[in-house]
Amino acid sequence: MMSQQVETHHSRIAATYKAREVEGALDVYFYRPLGFRLAEFFAHLKVTPAGVSLLAGVCGVIAGHLYFYRNLVINIAGMVFHVCANALDNADGQLARLTHQESRKGRIIDSVADHLVFASVYIHLTLRYAFAGASPAIWVLALGAAISHALQGAAADYYRTAFLYFTGGARTDVNSSSALRSDYRKLRWDQNPWDKLLLALYSNFTLQQEMLAPRLKKLRETANTMFHGRIPGWLEQRYRDAAGHMLKWWRLLMTNTRMLILFLLLFLGQPVYYFWFELIPLNLLFVYLIAHQEKMAESLERLVVARPSA
Repeated sequence: MMSQQVETHHSRIAATYKAREVEGALDVYFYRPLGFRLAEFFAHLKVTPAGVSLLAGVCGVIAGHLYFYRNLVINIAGMVFHVCANALDNADGQLARLTHQESRKGRIIDSVADHLVFASVYIHLTLRYAFAGASPAIWVLALGAAISHALQGAAADYYRTAFLYFTGGARTDVNSSSALRSDYRKLRWDQNPWDKLLLALYSNFTLQQEMLAPRLKKLRETANTMFHGRIPGWLEQRYRDAAGHMLKWWRLLMTNTRMLILFLLLFLGQPVYYFWFELIPLNLLFVYLIAHQEKMAESLERLVVARPSA
C-alpha cells in the first residue's frame, strides 16, 4: 500500500515534467519534487503561474545584488535566494501544467523573469569588481559573457523545445517570429501596452533563436507543411535517435550548470572567472552543438522532403 502511494506521488510529479528526456538529474531529484510541492501550495492559494514567475524574478534579482558584496556570508545568502528563484522557476511551469493554465503569455513572463535574474547577476558582479578598482575592461568582459549567455540559453531552449515538438511532447509551445510579429501588430500601445511590450520582447527572443538555428527552423516548417502538425512515428523516432543523446550536452548550457560554477567561484572568492567560464568553455561547447544539430536538421529535412507519405 505504501509503495503504491509513493508510486502515485512520483507519477503526479512526473506528470508536471515537460518530458523526462529533457530533465537533468538535479531537476528530477531536487528541483522538480520541490517545485511540485510549491506548485501545490500556490494552487491552494490560487496564485497564478505568472505570479510565481514574478516571485522567482524578485528572488533572483535579490540574489544578484547580494553577490555584489565581498562577504561570503552575504554571498551565501545570495545563493539561497538564487536556489529559491530556480525552484520557483520550476514551480511556475509545474503549476501551469497542474492547473491547466499553460499559455503563451505565461511563457513570455517566465522568459522575461529569467533574463532579469541573470541581468542582475552580471551587473552586480561587474560592479563588485568596478568598485574594487578593476580595469574598465571588466565591463567588456562582462558584456561578452552576458551576450554569450543570452545566445547559449536561447539556443538550448530552442533545441529542447524542438525535441519536445518532434518526439510527441508539447507541439503548441513552438512559436514562429513571423506569427508573433503578426499578433504584435494587432495590439495597440494605448489599449494593451503591457501585452504589446511582452510580445515585442518575446518576438525578438524567438527571432534570435531562429537566426541561431536556421536549418532547424526550416525542418520544423517543412514538417509542419507536410504533416500539418501531426508528426509521423518514423520521424519522431528518427529525431529522437539523432537528437536525444545531445540533450545532456545542451543541459550544460542551462541554468543549473551556471549556478553550480558560480557558487563554487563565490566560495573561492573569485567570481570574475565565471565570465571566463562563459566566454571560453561554454562558447566552445555552444559552437560544437550548433554545428552538430544544424547538420542533423539539414539531413532530416531532406529525408522529410524525400518521403512525405511514409
